[in-house]
Amino acid sequence: MSSERLFDEIDVLYEKYLDVLEDVCNIESPTADKAAVDKVGEYFIALAKELGWRVNVYPMEKAGDFVEIIMNPEAEGAPITVSGHLDTVHPKGLFGYPAVTRDENNMYGPGVVDCKGGVVAAALAMHALMKVGFKGRPVKLLLQTDEETGSSTSGKETVKLMCALARGSAAFLNLEGKVGETCSIARKGIVRSRITVYGKALHSSRCYEASNAVLEAAYKIIELEKFKDIDGITCNCGVISGGTAPNSVAAECSFTSDIRFFDESELNTVKETLDRVTNTNKVEGCHATIEEISYRPAMPYKEVNEALLKRMNEIYSECGLPRLRGRRSLSGSDAAYVTEAGIPTIDSIGTEGGNIHSKSEFMRLLSLKESAKRIAAVIYCL
Repeated sequence: MSSERLFDEIDVLYEKYLDVLEDVCNIESPTADKAAVDKVGEYFIALAKELGWRVNVYPMEKAGDFVEIIMNPEAEGAPITVSGHLDTVHPKGLFGYPAVTRDENNMYGPGVVDCKGGVVAAALAMHALMKVGFKGRPVKLLLQTDEETGSSTSGKETVKLMCALARGSAAFLNLEGKVGETCSIARKGIVRSRITVYGKALHSSRCYEASNAVLEAAYKIIELEKFKDIDGITCNCGVISGGTAPNSVAAECSFTSDIRFFDESELNTVKETLDRVTNTNKVEGCHATIEEISYRPAMPYKEVNEALLKRMNEIYSECGLPRLRGRRSLSGSDAAYVTEAGIPTIDSIGTEGGNIHSKSEFMRLLSLKESAKRIAAVIYCL
């Protein structure tokens, strides 16, 4: 069978799956809201059962339940695994009600690119493959539920499960959003930490003799911001809290740091710097503690991933699709864990848009079927 018939089926199903994407993005699902994330999972479970696919649900105590959907579970050959996450960072109500809107070119809403758009594109690809009678190999769709917290909500149970279920796959395609005609073959790792500075609480009229925790926290943030001068490492101190009233000197002040790195050497620099900044105090009478909130390893460059991308691009050329250029992404991804497990992995082949993690997140409508065609072609031809 030529790819033309497969792509025709994707074109026919496209409008239906735009509606599916709107449905699941209207179910707002911040990571910490287990019931909400589970509701999105239940939507995909119902869709999969309607199409006759096998569904396995792995309960989680705090995170949303992990869902595995399998098409052709009895087929011979190594499976291809595609994976995306159902949780979002947006607080409920940020986008208004309903959460999703469309115009002629784009869809706007929580998760339309990161990462529900990619999950829906994979479901569209699988549905089209089923309609043309594809039985060549098992296809697994893994639905992660706490990616946005670096899987800390589940205590890393979701990523352990993801790697176990993907073991033996011929390829692992991660469904994070795509940027232009690129995909990710390397990604940054992330260390998120909370540093708390302790001083002495006093009336503001006596601040000249106070140990000022807020001032010490400011010194530490400035020191961490120097990471911008080091190639490869970035730092953002995005949450700061301290004090109870404008006429008092805060007894303590805390802030979180999100630090990103490409390799082991950079990670060692990050750890050494965090330790030094925590334990060096410029304001007399202050001391500080540090707590790691979450950690995600970097996705390093691997020849096996480069080889997979080369084969994918051969398939795309044969099918009349644009080739993809591999890039090093500045964000973190669950694909790092799968790469560590030795599974050939390509990241960022989901839908295309922009402004993720913001009120203006959007997806280019046509990218839904473009992504589905890329996924379907690899499954069919690899």
